[in-house]
This record gives sequence, structure tokens and C-alpha cells, in this order.
Amino acid sequence: MKKIFHISVIGAALLVMSSVVQARDVGVSVYNSKCIICHQSGVAGAPKLGDKAAWKPRIAIGIDALLASAIKGKNAMPPRGTCVECTDADLIAAIEFMISKSE
Repeated sequence: MKKIFHISVIGAALLVMSSVVQARDVGVSVYNSKCIICHQSGVAGAPKLGDKAAWKPRIAIGIDALLASAIKGKNAMPPRGTCVECTDADLIAAIEFMISKSE
């Protein structure tokens, strides 16, 4: 019985880890195909990836507010960035990727 429990726990942990890796991969993919256009060079005031000072106040407002800005658009950024086909989950993954590189 203990073996079954341990196997179940390990299996559940692997599923969670797999989901995290998949979300990170989606975030990297969306960033590299869409967000990089502005966030690599800072076009039109977009915070550059890795610029801790520029990202600090954005990180402070939280992921929900960042997602809302991404969905609606902000300043020169069009709605959904440039990724009209992205789901909200895709946008969250991209935002989380940019945050992870900018903390």
C-alpha cells in the first residue's frame, strides 16, 4: 500500500512539474515570437526584458493587472500585444517569463 501511495505522489509531482515546464515553454515561445519585437529594444517605452528598474513597479502591481494591460493594450502596445491568437494563459505565461528575467 505504501508503494502505491509513493508512486501516486511521485506521479502527481511529475505532472505538476510537466505543467510548469510547458507553461514556461509557452511563455518563452510567445515572448520570442511576439513580445520580443518591443520588449527587447524598448520600442515606444516598452520595458526591456531584464531591466529590473523598469519592471519593478510593474511587478508590484501584480500579474492580474499586467494581464489586464496586455489584454486591453497600454500606451503604444496594441491589445493582446501583437498576439491576437494568444489565449489569456499564453499571455500570462509570457508575462511570467518576462518577470522571471527581470526580477
